[in-house]
Amino acid sequence: MSLVAAGLSKEYPTRAGPLPVLRNVDLTLARGDALAVTGPSGSGKSTLLHLLGTLDRPTAGRVTLDGTDPFALPEADLAAFRNRRVGFVFQDHHLLPQCSVLENVLVPTLVSRDTTPADAEAYARQLLDRVGLAGRLDHRPAELSGGERQRVAVARALVLKPVLLLADEPTGNLDRKNAAAVGELLLGLHRQENTVLVVVTHSADLARMFPRRAEVNDGTLVTA
Repeated sequence: MSLVAAGLSKEYPTRAGPLPVLRNVDLTLARGDALAVTGPSGSGKSTLLHLLGTLDRPTAGRVTLDGTDPFALPEADLAAFRNRRVGFVFQDHHLLPQCSVLENVLVPTLVSRDTTPADAEAYARQLLDRVGLAGRLDHRPAELSGGERQRVAVARALVLKPVLLLADEPTGNLDRKNAAAVGELLLGLHRQENTVLVVVTHSADLARMFPRRAEVNDGTLVTA
């Protein structure tokens, strides 16, 4: 199994006492699995994604990815693990405005020891071709449409061939047509790369594209 969450819980301190956000979440996903997570605002969807991607630490429970507990690693090793094994796509693409499309996709490779610059660039060009942007390599983000910028973000998330691909509201800023295209792109590349894909979304249309669905409600995860 590639991704296992067991008893995953998260709470935040407040003046009134601990505020629980997630409670005893259990989740197992193998390579090739794709899960859409829905739920009302404030239910804990994004918190779950951040815990799975090691952007935040759980209060209780554990996460393992391909048998490794990333939170047991020293901080520097955890950062390297996250960079190498996890790809992120966010609602806001977070592209660097001063960099070209190709340069943006290559950003995660700058601190990686797992690939040479030449191999990284070759794979980045291949990914950009697969997302339909082979002719836009030298463009800046401001010269792209919203859908194109999000496709660059998807390519960037995959450039180090992660085991786990996480997307937080990846179509939230797109119109229906572009949202459908990005959803199909995510699922298509996920299948080709044999990743574990978890997407958090408010979009019922996007969720219906996924073979597995779950809902976070009041801090608990319920599989549909």
